[in-house]
Amino acid sequence: MKKNIRRRGSAVIATTVAAITLAACGSGAPSSSSSSSTTKVKGGVATFAEGPGANPNYIFPLTPGTNFSTANLSFFQELMYRPLYWFGSGSKAEINYPYSLAKPPVYSNNDQTVTVTLNPNYKWSNGESVDAQDVIFWMNLVKANKANWAAYVPGAFPDNIVSYKASGKDTVVFQLDKSYNPTWFTYNELSQITPLPLAWDKTSLTAPSPTAATPVSSLPDQTASGAKAVYNFLNTQAGQLATYATSPIWSIVDGPWKLQSFTTQGKAVFVPNPTYGGPIKPSLSEFVELPFTSSSAEFNVLRSGGITYGYIPVSDLAQKTTLAQEGYTLQPWNLFGFNYWVENFNNPTVGPIFKQLYFRQAFQHLIDQQQWIQSFLHGLGVPTYSPVPTAISNPFADSVSKSGMYPFSVSAAKTLLTSHGWKVVANGTTVCAKPGTAANECGAGVAANTPLTFNLQYASGLTFVSQEMQALKSTAASVGITINLSQAPFDQVITNAAPCSGTSCTWEMENWAGGWVYAPDYAPTGGEIFSSTAGSNFGSYNDPKANQLINETHTATPSQFNTTFNAYQNYLVQQLPVIYQPNPPFQLSEVQSNLKGVTQNPYANLTPETWYFVK
Repeated sequence: MKKNIRRRGSAVIATTVAAITLAACGSGAPSSSSSSSTTKVKGGVATFAEGPGANPNYIFPLTPGTNFSTANLSFFQELMYRPLYWFGSGSKAEINYPYSLAKPPVYSNNDQTVTVTLNPNYKWSNGESVDAQDVIFWMNLVKANKANWAAYVPGAFPDNIVSYKASGKDTVVFQLDKSYNPTWFTYNELSQITPLPLAWDKTSLTAPSPTAATPVSSLPDQTASGAKAVYNFLNTQAGQLATYATSPIWSIVDGPWKLQSFTTQGKAVFVPNPTYGGPIKPSLSEFVELPFTSSSAEFNVLRSGGITYGYIPVSDLAQKTTLAQEGYTLQPWNLFGFNYWVENFNNPTVGPIFKQLYFRQAFQHLIDQQQWIQSFLHGLGVPTYSPVPTAISNPFADSVSKSGMYPFSVSAAKTLLTSHGWKVVANGTTVCAKPGTAANECGAGVAANTPLTFNLQYASGLTFVSQEMQALKSTAASVGITINLSQAPFDQVITNAAPCSGTSCTWEMENWAGGWVYAPDYAPTGGEIFSSTAGSNFGSYNDPKANQLINETHTATPSQFNTTFNAYQNYLVQQLPVIYQPNPPFQLSEVQSNLKGVTQNPYANLTPETWYFVK
């Protein structure tokens, strides 16, 4: 229910996290940064730099885990296909009803019945209204293909919905299996829904496209087998990248933008959708996303003035003054997320080591987050101690999430290893000297003479990430841990990190150099990354107590929520389900000074429809 993100630049400013309740509404209009002496220009082409190696490669909004990224969702799909509810009001981490397809949900029957009414002004580009049946279509596809939905967690959405029906053209009523916290259910369950056009409800390109006049009973998605066939058809079409801009399927949109052209390398050219019913219509005549293989390649084009909205790499931060003289404004972009990499708990060789809490504690002690921030992020970053964000103001993070439990300490790491049966050999190879499950032994599944040797693959293209991983390799060697480093493009790292089991489950550690932004699950309760059966639990972390604490955040009454949530986050700080690493912002944006209306959404949602040029 969240998205993997690909970092582009690096700078972050820590903000105070207030202990307040979640906001229920917000304004959708960006503040104008133009003065009265400037004139708004209608039209113009704005170019936007994609992350290094993070090109869009999946268009169908029911996205599997291997494609569940900001590049595909926030920067691509959602420009064309709007989710039921929009999140982010300017830079505020809150729901934005004016930008949403639906009105605020109404909870009744002890919070077991939810009524959603769509705004009647939205239409698909083929002239059909966005209505209740489009929500039902999404629900039917998710129900029948939930294992292919990256946000799926058994027992959560859509399992926790007993029934759903259209009670009118614009109204859908959901019956839930029990009472849920309304904020959690809105932010983390209803937020997953993306209405789909009925014209997609078919199993081949040559089949006739249904319309609102088509009898519901004849639609393929009305049976489980039909819904699976529809999904298979759409998923197959989504794999044909070269057809994205010409497909009669993907050309039907309800968002502010339509895809005019697309290359398999990831260059996407969008034009305004004239039928868009949202509050702000695009002013630009074109919006273009440009792919880059590395941040240095992007910076070379940026420096020449070839990008309207790009980013400056940390390694080139000293040149920000030069960019300012060339007409760019520096705008750090912070996200509501956290930064980490994953260990494969199911790896048959090293998984038993990762399952030992003392080892995870020792390994976390070897990560010098403050030094990495100072040396590699130019002092601009915040440490990560928890899955609860701290780099942007929010009502969730408590003092434990802000301070952590495992500060950098090589001696503490060594003590943890030696006290649990390992023979530590500095700058050599540490091995298990005392196999077994006693408190002073290596732990279940760890054989005698097992070496602490691991493969760690990280996303290429970012200098500071390479520096961090080299620093870790050096520090780990001081306690006899060997880390074999390798690099691969972001998309490959994400694909390699897929949850797995059995003898073929051979990846060990994967770092896509971006962590996680909370979307389309916007309350950071961890269900889709740390529940044992979650589709995006990449490392296959499995802890019954964590499962219990996560589930309790879902059902807590409003008065119980803070206490329940704190118990969850403090446990995840202590248990280390992932390896926490410093959190830079998503990017150091550089925006041409004549481009106005830009807001940087805390969930990484992109809104070029609010942008305009001035002269």
